[in-house]
Amino acid sequence: SLKVFKGVDCMKAEELMREAAEIAQEINAWREYLHAHAETGFALTKTLPYVKSELEKMGYAPKSCGRAGLVVLAGGKKPGRTFLLRADMDALPIREQSGVAFASETGCMHACGHDLHTAMLLGAARLLKAHEEELAGTVKLMFQPAEEIFEGSADMIRAGVLEHPQVNAALMIHVMAGMPFEPGTVIVSDPGVSAPAADYFEIRVRGKGCHGSMPNMGVDPLTAAAQILIALQEIPARELAMNDRAILTVGTMQAGTAANAIPDEAVMKGSLRTFDEDVRATVKQRMTDIATGIAAAFRAGAEVTFGSGCPTLKNDSTLSADAFRYGQELLGEGRIYTVAQLKQESGSGGASGSAGSEDFAYVSQAVPSVMLALAAGQPTKGYVYPQHHPKVTFDPAALAPGTAVYAYTALRWLEDHA
Repeated sequence: SLKVFKGVDCMKAEELMREAAEIAQEINAWREYLHAHAETGFALTKTLPYVKSELEKMGYAPKSCGRAGLVVLAGGKKPGRTFLLRADMDALPIREQSGVAFASETGCMHACGHDLHTAMLLGAARLLKAHEEELAGTVKLMFQPAEEIFEGSADMIRAGVLEHPQVNAALMIHVMAGMPFEPGTVIVSDPGVSAPAADYFEIRVRGKGCHGSMPNMGVDPLTAAAQILIALQEIPARELAMNDRAILTVGTMQAGTAANAIPDEAVMKGSLRTFDEDVRATVKQRMTDIATGIAAAFRAGAEVTFGSGCPTLKNDSTLSADAFRYGQELLGEGRIYTVAQLKQESGSGGASGSAGSEDFAYVSQAVPSVMLALAAGQPTKGYVYPQHHPKVTFDPAALAPGTAVYAYTALRWLEDHA
């Protein structure tokens, strides 16, 4: 008799899980190659040709999208909607100290697990190609560069990744190190914002350099910069309500080269994280007001510029519920949770959402989307370092389940929306 889960025939789920397990070694080989050849930003000179070649071996015709992205289509044999699966391919400018046999020697490191994401999406491409005739529509696979600098997703959107055919819904998976769950366990984001907007900024304070013994002959930019640094913290402390969460961090302050000289300028750089777009706009405006106003009071000038960033990542309520339901069919009870469930079980309150930003947010602002977390390393098994640490490692046992989640979610969503 066929396994049935809440009225749903799960034969297809069991089949995809079995097929993913059968290609687990190949998925891991893809992951190890990508890890050993880690590259950053848009400069994916080895990563991109490798991914393209592997997709071509499967029978796909990859198309370039933007500066360093790739797109392939699975299905399309039957009329229907289009579901997008996204994986990021870039690494971080971190020198690896993990000690794994396939450690990167490029000076860059896949310390956030993007190598696993790409390998799992390659695995999903293999599964979807095998079941192409069954897809009730089209699955679009988005291989994205430059997530770590929050530029790759927007670049691919400008290049048309959400069009031709038009995307109706989208999903991303992010592996998580140091989670107390069996590898391959899935956590589905609750509806609403699950990752904050991010903005990098620079405040350049211009004064007038002079000899340190004659400060009256110049304008000290460091004094003004120090006052600006302190005043900026008044924004989250005194200008925002309790629920208007914002983290404003100044990470660097640089000025001068001599101890007995007042420099011409001081430069501060930092980041802003917010969970609400209105709060984001308000804080950015107030940062400019405070910096320019204080600088003027000290006879200096200030310029505030905001560089790369991304908006909030929004999870669609219907798609979040769908993803949880499909995950239950595929993985079974005890292998998939919602954020709300985990909070209830732990007795913790507060709003949902990670403090880490994610440039899939641009996709989520355009089409109904959902973000899944995939457990990929238990502390009790030695996976103790966090993401972005030079010694972080991930459990390869998460690869096959993650691959199946990608493929099955797309297949089932298209089936439900045929």
